[in-house]
Amino acid sequence: MRVVVQRAQNAQVTIDGAVHGAIGHGLVLLVGFQDGDGQAELDYLVHKILKLRIFSDEAGKMNLNVQQVNGAILSISQFTLYADTRHGNRPSFTDAGDPKVASQLYTAFNQQLAAAGVEVATGEFGADMQVSLTNDGPVTICYDTDQR
Repeated sequence: MRVVVQRAQNAQVTIDGAVHGAIGHGLVLLVGFQDGDGQAELDYLVHKILKLRIFSDEAGKMNLNVQQVNGAILSISQFTLYADTRHGNRPSFTDAGDPKVASQLYTAFNQQLAAAGVEVATGEFGADMQVSLTNDGPVTICYDTDQR
């Protein structure tokens, strides 16, 4: 499982010209799955993301997590995080997880985040989406459960 985390001042996802999800300050998550991912990967990354201290405290140090700043999360499924670009100029996506399983994992991932008390807005799994955000900092952190 791979997740790219971006600290954002605001963000939204549009599908077919209509806003599908939007947040104020918080985190934008680009989320990808590979075959073999399961509950252990979800639990690990939900914990890491909720505890990630990348928001500034009173002293200006990155010392607070999304819950401590009452931030929200915009979660976007993105199978292209598993692009293989080693050969040729067209990426291969064979390392991305089976869409049926990945869709279920994506739903469970977002439910776990929301169960922790964080507002979670989402895109739509498999949809053509336009995501816009104001990356704050910029701060971008990448997680890969294969490298834990």
